[in-house]
Amino acid sequence: MTTYNYKHLYYFWVVAKEGGMSRAAERLGMAVQTISTQVRELERSLGHQLLKPQGRNVVLTHAGEAAFAQAEHIFQLGEKLPDVLTAATAAPKVALRVGISDGLPKLAIPRLLGPALGAENLRLECHEDEFEDLLADLALHRLDLILADRPAPTNGNVRVYSHALGSSPIQWFGHAKWAQPWAAAATSDQSAQALATLPLLLPTTHSAVRNRINQWMEKQHIQPNVVGEFEDSALLATFAATGMGLFPAPELVRDELTQRLGFVWLGDCEGVTEQFYLIGSERKVMHPLVKQILEAGVVI
Repeated sequence: MTTYNYKHLYYFWVVAKEGGMSRAAERLGMAVQTISTQVRELERSLGHQLLKPQGRNVVLTHAGEAAFAQAEHIFQLGEKLPDVLTAATAAPKVALRVGISDGLPKLAIPRLLGPALGAENLRLECHEDEFEDLLADLALHRLDLILADRPAPTNGNVRVYSHALGSSPIQWFGHAKWAQPWAAAATSDQSAQALATLPLLLPTTHSAVRNRINQWMEKQHIQPNVVGEFEDSALLATFAATGMGLFPAPELVRDELTQRLGFVWLGDCEGVTEQFYLIGSERKVMHPLVKQILEAGVVI
């Protein structure tokens, strides 16, 4: 097997990258004669000429091109070595795999997970899906917990628990252009009547709160003008931002909606609340971050 000195290979690699002995010597802080001698030693050990003169510079031979390609790969890997070692010796990541029910307001998720988000070396994985599919993944231990707007159904074959994290009153929000029409349509004693004339964007029946809103509207004798229905709350907010219509959201995310996203608070959906649940699987050893969320509670 042919043996060669990797230091000689490195000097050749620098010469090839710099395009000449002089520039390579300047970069390495060495004498030109020393660099030239080291490259000739490499050529002798490999049995091939790697460089040939071209004016005041040098260029690669065919063998030199092949050698340079290999050297490039070798020394690029070498440059990554410190980062690889740092990653290998760093504290291991703590993974938290969270299933998020598609009907749950996404802006509420950071608040619900709040007690765990400050954990050192956290690696958070969020998976959004339909409620039943998330329960299946939880049963197969693909998830550590589920955040949902309803408790898990009773099922003797699946050992899960549902922990109520709290609730938040539903309110109405919209683009700033709806502030004046809302005020004009609302009566002095019952602003909810404005909903009978203004366009509404609502969650689909995938969301537990949709049925509560429907029942509330029936009690208020409101025939809603629904112009859009969305399974995903983030998509609903995207269309609401265009001014397409008013939409309901929990008071919990009011600051995010008004201060960060620029929506206007319009009024209350009195008596209607959004429910928040943490659903976990019953295991002998509970995930430490799930335990932390349950023990700390959530301030709604």
